[in-house]
Amino acid sequence: MSLDKNGIAKRIAQELQDGWYVNLGIGIPTLVANYIPNGISVEFQSENGILGMGPFPKAGTEDADLINAGKQTITALPGASFFDSATSFSMIRGQHVQLTVLGAMEVAQNGDIANWKIPGKMVKGMGGAMDLVASAENIIVAMMHTNKRGDSKLLEACTLPLTGVGCVTKIVTNLAVLEVDHEKQAFVLLEHAPGVTVEEIKQATAGKLIVEGEIPEMVIA
Repeated sequence: MSLDKNGIAKRIAQELQDGWYVNLGIGIPTLVANYIPNGISVEFQSENGILGMGPFPKAGTEDADLINAGKQTITALPGASFFDSATSFSMIRGQHVQLTVLGAMEVAQNGDIANWKIPGKMVKGMGGAMDLVASAENIIVAMMHTNKRGDSKLLEACTLPLTGVGCVTKIVTNLAVLEVDHEKQAFVLLEHAPGVTVEEIKQATAGKLIVEGEIPEMVIA
């Protein structure tokens, strides 16, 4: 058994802290807004100019003018603010966002991330990811551990064009929670998903993996 996309988002939501400003990238990261732990207040920021995003709207209540950076309809919490992209990126570049959650195609054992382009395929652009990874000090990647072919996405070195260098701090996949040890240039296994063995994680990880002691199972509320 491994986690689905919502399970990954639930586990990442446990990393949130009261009072943080958090940027959510497109894909799995956007689901994190649906699972804010009780008792904390978090402001979700989107680089298209929103601070105070709420969970996704219920069917039939969508407002087509209210979207996130991935063009998905969203809700706005009481007190939310709207501003232009220049102000939004000033917030990002000024390091006023405490946590950035991004999807990725590949992550390297030294913390490099590739998440914006596959050569030969059409792409709209790199979006705000390059500004986010260059400015943020706390970057969590949300992704599947392997691609559709079953190849590992946690590598010794990225093969796709890089978005950022040595910037990823933690990774949550459908199989595990891992930390990037930048000094040792390795993935450190912190938790395994329910029903997933450490051996399965080793086999699915192409980069250097450090496994120390008894690895606890993820707790998904």
